[in-house]
Amino acid sequence: MMASKPEPRLVLPSSRDAKFTPKRQAFVFQVEALEAIKALEYSAVFHEQGLGKTKIGVDLLLYWLANDLLDSVIVVTKKGLIQNWKDEIAAHSYLEPRLLDQNRRSNFYAFNSPARLYLTNYEVFRKEQRRLQLFLRTRRVGVLLDEAHKIKNPDSAIAKVFFDLAAGFKRRVIMTGTPVANRPHDIWAQIFFLDAGVSLGPDFRAFKSQLDLSNKLASDPHRVHVFEEELSSLFSKIEGFSVRETKASAGLKLPQKEISNVAVELESRQREIYEQFRKDCAAIVVREGRPILDNAEEVLKRLLRLVQVASNPRLVDHAYHGTPGKLPALYSLIEKITDAGEKAIIWSSFTETVDWLKHELEPFGPAKVHGKMTYPDRGKAISAFKNDRETRVLIATPGAAKEGLTLTVANHAIFYDRSFSLDDYLQAQDRIHRISQTKKCFVVNIVAAHTIDTWVEVLLSAKRLAAMLAQGDITRGQYESEATYAFGAMVRDVLGLEDDGDGSIKR
Repeated sequence: MMASKPEPRLVLPSSRDAKFTPKRQAFVFQVEALEAIKALEYSAVFHEQGLGKTKIGVDLLLYWLANDLLDSVIVVTKKGLIQNWKDEIAAHSYLEPRLLDQNRRSNFYAFNSPARLYLTNYEVFRKEQRRLQLFLRTRRVGVLLDEAHKIKNPDSAIAKVFFDLAAGFKRRVIMTGTPVANRPHDIWAQIFFLDAGVSLGPDFRAFKSQLDLSNKLASDPHRVHVFEEELSSLFSKIEGFSVRETKASAGLKLPQKEISNVAVELESRQREIYEQFRKDCAAIVVREGRPILDNAEEVLKRLLRLVQVASNPRLVDHAYHGTPGKLPALYSLIEKITDAGEKAIIWSSFTETVDWLKHELEPFGPAKVHGKMTYPDRGKAISAFKNDRETRVLIATPGAAKEGLTLTVANHAIFYDRSFSLDDYLQAQDRIHRISQTKKCFVVNIVAAHTIDTWVEVLLSAKRLAAMLAQGDITRGQYESEATYAFGAMVRDVLGLEDDGDGSIKR
């Protein structure tokens, strides 16, 4: 019987002919991370935002190529971060990446080129899945997923593509500063991509059932016990191939970061609108006498309406022409910041609010960035904020500017409103508190009294504490001394619902 023919392999330039020496020296904690993972088949870099994970990633791929462990490496990032990665690769190496994009014709030539480094985004992987499968048969390929929480939902089409391709890569690395992006179970899919379920199990539903930070925890001590047991043991299951440093543990000498809240009252008409929407939401989450508070997606969509009204009623009532309670407080903050010769980033979850605030704050020469803008326009706005003295304020949505950007020209981050996403909150505030920052940083949350804003504060605090335990940042004892599941009961107060004492809900 004739032996099957081996897959044809493209002859690539020898590693000795290329320049695989890093241009810049790494920090000690970055060198330590590289040493810990450079020989592993798969690994995770979970360093906190602002600690230079990109540098670790570039040095790692240079090591692989220099030591002939791989023929090529593909770096995968979000669309909006492609230019940032091109800049970082140029700053830290002598390589020039070959781009894979939406142009299938140019991708064909790229796949058949002798490129050692490729750069692409997550959506291209889905579009080019078939050709990627063929590509992985022709050479030894490694992959690095930047902002890996992009695949946190195992049921998403993009996550499934990466699961299908995973075994074809000779080296796999994920990088994110927020592996527990919002809830503890967010980490499962990222780790599954690396080890196919060896560490955290092959069944996502079973994993989630033990680690669900749900409203039910507030009234179920047994569920709390199981949750905390599983949460405290999570990092030990993956620490053999994971590295994690915080700014404190890395010994990085960053300026202090001070977080504070500014409380405001709703304007009278705004309060009327808020109360009406509060009643409407309550009617929706209790249908035919049956509570649906544990249907998270349904409830959060309704509660988000209250966040909108508490910050900018125009989002839900175009007839509103008053001055929302938060606007005077914001204006006063910006006046003080700019009078001191400093810059600020204002964060809002809503593109319409960003547009509106740009108009309201025109005297301060604001720039704006949100998801409805083209990537070139976003780049121009960010460049103006960084380089133009007259552009003293940047107004942005976390979705468009929370990741991959260093905005240390500013040392003030003001949250005009906050969503329920821990990732949005942490990533956004750390655009200013990172390597190269020289000034003390101020994070200010504008909170409308007696509104959903108070619940958001408690919810984000609970998520943050759970993430810290899951990531190995704190001990179980530290967690238990601070943990509260009050958000589960508070949501009833937010909606004007009462507990009968037997777990049922009444109006």
